[in-house]
Amino acid sequence: MRGKLLAVALWGAASSAAVAGPVESSLTASAAAAQQYAPLFKSEMELARSFVDQMIEAGVVVPVPKDPGGGYTHEQHKRNYKAIYEGGQLYRITGERKYADYVRDMLLAYAKLYPTLAEHPARKDSQSSGRIFWQVLNDAMWMVHAIQGYEAVRGSLSESDRNNIDDNLFRTAAAFLSTGSAETFSKIHNHATWATAGVGMTGYVLGDKELVDIALLGLDKSGQTGFLRQSELLFSPDGYYTEGPYYQRFALKPFVVFAGVIEKNDPARKIFEHRDGILLKALRTTIQLTYDGYFFPFNDAIKDKSLQTDELFHGVAVAYSKTRDPGLLSIAQWQGRTVLTDDGKLVADDLAAGKAKSFPFKSLLLSDGPEGDQGAVAILRQGDSTSGQALVAKNSSQGMGHGHFDKLSWQYYDNGNEIVSDYGAARFLNIEAKDGGRYLPENESWAKQSIAHNTLVVDEKSHFDGDEKLADTIAPRQLYFSDVEGAQISSAVIEGAYPGTSFTRTLALLDVDSLSEPVVIDVVRVRSDKANQYDLPLHYQGHIMRVGFETKSNITARPVLGTDNGYQHIWVDAVGKSQEQNGFVTTLLDDRFYTYRFVPQRGSETILAEIGANDPSFNLRREPIVIQRVNNAQNITFVSMLEAHGRYDGAAEQTVEGDSQIKSLGHESVNGADIVFVETLDGKKTAFAISYDSDPEKKHSVKVGGQMLNWTGFAARIDLPSGKAQQ
Repeated sequence: MRGKLLAVALWGAASSAAVAGPVESSLTASAAAAQQYAPLFKSEMELARSFVDQMIEAGVVVPVPKDPGGGYTHEQHKRNYKAIYEGGQLYRITGERKYADYVRDMLLAYAKLYPTLAEHPARKDSQSSGRIFWQVLNDAMWMVHAIQGYEAVRGSLSESDRNNIDDNLFRTAAAFLSTGSAETFSKIHNHATWATAGVGMTGYVLGDKELVDIALLGLDKSGQTGFLRQSELLFSPDGYYTEGPYYQRFALKPFVVFAGVIEKNDPARKIFEHRDGILLKALRTTIQLTYDGYFFPFNDAIKDKSLQTDELFHGVAVAYSKTRDPGLLSIAQWQGRTVLTDDGKLVADDLAAGKAKSFPFKSLLLSDGPEGDQGAVAILRQGDSTSGQALVAKNSSQGMGHGHFDKLSWQYYDNGNEIVSDYGAARFLNIEAKDGGRYLPENESWAKQSIAHNTLVVDEKSHFDGDEKLADTIAPRQLYFSDVEGAQISSAVIEGAYPGTSFTRTLALLDVDSLSEPVVIDVVRVRSDKANQYDLPLHYQGHIMRVGFETKSNITARPVLGTDNGYQHIWVDAVGKSQEQNGFVTTLLDDRFYTYRFVPQRGSETILAEIGANDPSFNLRREPIVIQRVNNAQNITFVSMLEAHGRYDGAAEQTVEGDSQIKSLGHESVNGADIVFVETLDGKKTAFAISYDSDPEKKHSVKVGGQMLNWTGFAARIDLPSGKAQQ
């Protein structure tokens, strides 16, 4: 994709010029050619030239809309708005008339077509229909891009062409996106962010205060909806976007682009200072929500989205221009892209001048909800952001319609890979063969269900019994967070996901003596008013090397684990019962081994399974799962550990430490506290103690097996036999 951010410094001047009549760009083609650009900006111009020149050679092609996502007309209209935007920016930078003429001709074709359009023929009943595209969201995206290209050339047009495009295209489209799509326009949702941005930017270009006002304040101008209200309700005080990182990335572009336009046209509003600088804070938070550049795939997420996206090219450029944060330059360097704006040019110039510094990826707690009281996302990091460790605890709110039933789920990254995985969305974006690129039925039947995540499932039912409206009213409560190196900890509780049952999950990234890599400790404490069946799944990447317990494998035919709530999509490969210290599964991913070890529960069984049952259209990825299952239990504590170890070199045919370096994993509950014991093969012992006491100054002492353990506050790592706590 190309960068498509408007050079907001030109908005006011260009709009004034348009009122005065046609003017030529102040830059001539020869002057532009003589201009020396930094390498990143030069390469961006070359990419834009290559694309737009090809579009010019093909001629103006504006087909009557008919196809869903991925189809010919859908993709052609996407290419068109990209060409309108980039053609406009090339004209602004180079002064070459061919670009202004092409943008003019394209917009005149749309001005002829748009008034004839009704609801899109490929619309879905569950989505608000667009005119150019199957859903109104894409029409709003068209508007955000096209109005920027138009602004760049508007002053060069004849009065008749300008009036034609103003009235028959942009005013008509703005009316459709606002009053004509009032339900979408008035939402607190990413679709409304794009719509309000498109309408508001059009208002500034056309000098239409009414369009600006309804975009900022909502159709009734009360301020209860509209762009400003969205910035207040969709982001937490820490800049976390309630729909999750994938949609935070997607919504970021209209937020920052429209904010830049507002700042230029209405500087007294101080939009970038609004809500304690929430938009710039959100940009930094978006970057923090990645590993090796790829977003943590919470909720409805496409897993191949990274910082190398158009939205982040814009976001980084805008944020750098406002802050001069040299860490953002390192992100731009990783992206290898910028945008054709003054902000993008500044990024390229300062990057070429050697001003970049490493972006400070770090462990942090991100609150959720507009007041920061709807749970949180905890990120625990060790090592660098591309090959080190990152443990992510998703203790956040539901996330509205794109949310999943995954309270207190977790993911883990190491050695450049996702190890403990989240499925993300069941969707093949813009592939027509897969339901027009829309969300697939399996997104509801599998991807959103609790069993599709690394969280507790009770009686084979999803959290809140799959009720999104109920889920939106109940969020987890973050109990504790510590980013102390060697003993990083997150703990949260959810009450209400199941009637009469609550569970608390404490995750820790701990250093253990004699191990080269940290281990993950996972303690899930369940309290209920009745006996239940409990399933604790672990979704992982890699291939099984060794299973510590005996299993009964389903060799000739694989049964399906259940009938509903995602269980109907799980093939059962094998089932076994673990005892004492044989509860483990060792896997290999790339050149590193991983052992998932757990303390066996009385009467429990372990299920080795795979996704893909009841999937006649092959819509699901085949991925493995380990499930700890306990039947007829009331109050229970699951204790598990993930250990990275060894190295496999296929080229050299060498294996080092292919088996776990842990001798034993143990657990004791003493006076309301949970104590986890880890012993390595060479006899080094470490304890992890959890008091669940919110008083950070309270001292705790328990005696276990003749050993006195002492710590202060909620939780701590304790070296044995010294009993000294690391906190």
